[in-house]
Amino acid sequence: MDRLTNTIRPYAWGSTTAIPGLLGVEPTGEPQAEMWMGAHPGAPSRLDRGAGVTTLADVIAADPERELGAAAVTKFGPRLPFLLKLLAAGAPLSLQVHPDLEQAEAGYADEEHRRIPADAPHRNYKDPNHKPEMICALTPFDGLCGFRPPLEAAELLEGLGVDSLKPYADLLRAHPQEAALREMLTAVLTADRAEMARTVAEAGAAIERLAGPYAPYASLVHHYPGDPGVIAAMLLNHVRLQPGEAMFLGAGVPHAYLDGLGVELLANSDNVLRAGLTPKHVDVPELLKIVRFEPGDPAVQRPEGNGEEVYESPVDEFRLSRFALAPGAAPHLLPDAAPQILLCTAGRPKAGELTLSPGESVFVPAGEKVELSGIGTVFRATVSV
Repeated sequence: MDRLTNTIRPYAWGSTTAIPGLLGVEPTGEPQAEMWMGAHPGAPSRLDRGAGVTTLADVIAADPERELGAAAVTKFGPRLPFLLKLLAAGAPLSLQVHPDLEQAEAGYADEEHRRIPADAPHRNYKDPNHKPEMICALTPFDGLCGFRPPLEAAELLEGLGVDSLKPYADLLRAHPQEAALREMLTAVLTADRAEMARTVAEAGAAIERLAGPYAPYASLVHHYPGDPGVIAAMLLNHVRLQPGEAMFLGAGVPHAYLDGLGVELLANSDNVLRAGLTPKHVDVPELLKIVRFEPGDPAVQRPEGNGEEVYESPVDEFRLSRFALAPGAAPHLLPDAAPQILLCTAGRPKAGELTLSPGESVFVPAGEKVELSGIGTVFRATVSV
């Protein structure tokens, strides 16, 4: 078992206080958006087994079967298939979707064939993997997830009283649900930018005046004035997760996180197609291939089980669970068939002989037995094999 040293990513949307507050350190004044735990090449965790500091990616590459177990290597290849994060949103993230595995493989192969540099700002596919993800709230956590029914979205737009939004509301009423959502999103993202900026400005003034159901969209107007993503975002459901609640996001589901601190677990990928709320590249034709235009309510989860509380996921690349360790409770012996990362978010529990403080994490190779004991909260990330 290895104590991990992890990289904090300073994305502009990050909170300046949430991650430092969890770690018990002074804020730097700079945004601290995500802390990555895993072996993603963009920011692999570091560890020291006595021969000097190295990365978890290099440790796994040197002996995949020893670190991951034969079953995981057979199923997922010689790599850790998940990435665990602390995510701290102080401002809205981009409105985005992720491809499924077939789309990611085809998109990556196409961009490789066209020799688009991996770091090119217009590159869509950084790797050939899909990116399902789960977010579990540590504080009240606001986000947008999945399409509203078109008629409900039309009513929301009409309620703003902005004349230039009427054609978009009419589109939502004129077609069957999936066609209506596709037509509306396409129209918004391909509209004249100057005209759309004026529409967003008028909508923003109405959003601030009306509040109520429009309150979640006020921060979008503030941070992204004139961005078509403000109008596109009103097609989505607003979700507020309470601490301990979680939400799974599959391929093609449009979403944007707005505010809060959470534990995020996802397949080990960085593939994002953006629809707005960002200065980054927006590839509308490619985006429209990926989005699944299916309305529905986000499924908010509460963990199930005694001892190990499990958040259900329909994918095998990751499995998230939580241990709320109470005073006097018996230790928990963890299964050892697969690799796992343990993250402490409260208290000072012990993983084996290692005492963990909030924000500290350990990597446990497959086959290594470990007990959780003491008092605190520990999240467990592993795979299904």
